[in-house]
Amino acid sequence: MVPDAPLQELIARLESMLRRLREHPGTESRAFFLATYLRTTRAVADDIVAGAFVDPDWVAQWDVAFASLYLDALDRWNADGTAPEPWRVAFAAADGDEHLPPLRHVLLGMNAHINYDLPQALLAVITDEGFDDPTLLDRRRTDHQQIDEILASRVPAEDRELRSVERPGDRTLLDRLLTPFNRSATRRFLKEARAKVWRNTLLLSQARRDGRLQDRLTELEALSGQRVADLREPGQVVFRLARKGFGVELPTNDG
Repeated sequence: MVPDAPLQELIARLESMLRRLREHPGTESRAFFLATYLRTTRAVADDIVAGAFVDPDWVAQWDVAFASLYLDALDRWNADGTAPEPWRVAFAAADGDEHLPPLRHVLLGMNAHINYDLPQALLAVITDEGFDDPTLLDRRRTDHQQIDEILASRVPAEDRELRSVERPGDRTLLDRLLTPFNRSATRRFLKEARAKVWRNTLLLSQARRDGRLQDRLTELEALSGQRVADLREPGQVVFRLARKGFGVELPTNDG
């Protein structure tokens, strides 16, 4: 089995965007997350080929919908400097803080993409009737959890990739001492965030039925933007994540 055409086109779009960012002065910092994202997307495609998913066609559709939200936000930012709030904070950090290390740029992008884009991508590829079907939902949840495993397995390799592009001083002695903890913590934080994503997606599905989807998306945008802003603050990010978590949670209702 080979990845379907839309997934191959997605990988080509990511590769093209990465080349453009690396070639133009002043946009290099935006490439740190994009390079990580491209490698992860290739890993997902490899696992689709390997038969690691319950429903590979659905995973490919979901992956394209998910990535498009990020790439569309990046296109907007490149064109006119606007983007949804989580991405605005992440992109502004990439453009305005030359001292921010590559790892922090990747964390900002991951946070915006997981907390804000992922629930919307799931909503785009699961109907409200699908959310009411326990058997289908179990299949979707199983494939969702397999993505967790891919992300977790990528942590050591991505750490090495980031080290190769870091500048002297990007990692303090404390950063180096915390590296094993950072790796294990990243696994835990990703799973914590994506569990919250699943919960938020169910709330968005209910809001879609009730005609309140845009209001709830506005709430999610604000919450996600604030969490990205939290991660941009100086200091040891891993400690901040331990205190606040990586994910965000929509309130159960408007009140």
